[in-house]
Amino acid sequence: MRAITILPGVAQSVRLDEIEEPAETDGGILVCTRALGICGTDHDILSGLYGSAPRGQERLILGHESFGVVEDAPPGNGFRRGDHVVGIVRRPDPVPCPACGSGEWDMCRNGLYTERGIKERHGFGAERFRIEPEFAVKAEPSLGLAAVLTEPASVVAKAWEHVFRIGRRSPSWAPGNVLVTGAGPIGLLAALIGAQHGLAVHVLDRHTRGPKPELVRDLGGVYHDSTISLGDAQFDVVMECTAASAAIAEALSRSAPSGIVCLVGVSAAGRKDEFDIGGFNRKLVLGNGAVFGTVNANRRHYEDAARALAKANRGWLDGLMSRRVPLSRWQDAFTPQPDDIKVVIDFMG
Repeated sequence: MRAITILPGVAQSVRLDEIEEPAETDGGILVCTRALGICGTDHDILSGLYGSAPRGQERLILGHESFGVVEDAPPGNGFRRGDHVVGIVRRPDPVPCPACGSGEWDMCRNGLYTERGIKERHGFGAERFRIEPEFAVKAEPSLGLAAVLTEPASVVAKAWEHVFRIGRRSPSWAPGNVLVTGAGPIGLLAALIGAQHGLAVHVLDRHTRGPKPELVRDLGGVYHDSTISLGDAQFDVVMECTAASAAIAEALSRSAPSGIVCLVGVSAAGRKDEFDIGGFNRKLVLGNGAVFGTVNANRRHYEDAARALAKANRGWLDGLMSRRVPLSRWQDAFTPQPDDIKVVIDFMG
């Protein structure tokens, strides 16, 4: 079968290989891949910035945003042929740490976890893959190809869960609005879930044209292409989804009293920018604010994401998948285009 593989640490070593069928030790459920989402993590791995192959192997099968259909499953494990599924990316460390031992492997404390398509485990970028029942999540069949959005949606489902957990420190806290910085896939999915929670949604992004403003408006939100249109507005929740220094500073400045800022984007280290840490401290302390970071997701968040996508407008989700590339032209998926939001490799197309 065919698979997209990479030599970790070697830039531009990605290729389409013929490989053996997945080993049964990978899991009892055999899945026929329908789609693979491409994100910034994949581009970083392609650039050689990080990524590691399974022990004893040179190449890594790429891909962590999956969607497939069950081809075969042992009886009694909750899955059957024809089920639509996505695979959970992270696996708990073998020690395990207290977090992994309680099913919260997204909060792993010792870094010994593995991740499919990223860290020491083959990904989902093959025509077929195997997976353990406990790491497979059913998707609503009516979603079709949009089920591939489950993994990125799980990241923001976790972010929202933690926002409301922190908010419960004050019984009277009742958020009314949210500012999302960045209208990429993560930002737009964060806006979607914010709208589903009944919040007034505002999205700040630099693009003045293309599909992003329309996608925000279709959620009933307000799109801002500069900070000028925000005026002096403050927000109960701020979701920072760009990892850009200027956007992070803007996000921190926009938090209302008792507001919560969630940092979802991962910045590159080493950049130094001027920042008024004293002013930030004063605002945070006197306003009883909170700032936290989040990454990855556990099974609960995948299930929350699946429910959020099932409730979403299918046309809106299709618009989020701005480019669908057949496997025969897989290389095009890794060549960015100006209006890209979420690029998907269609294994059946």
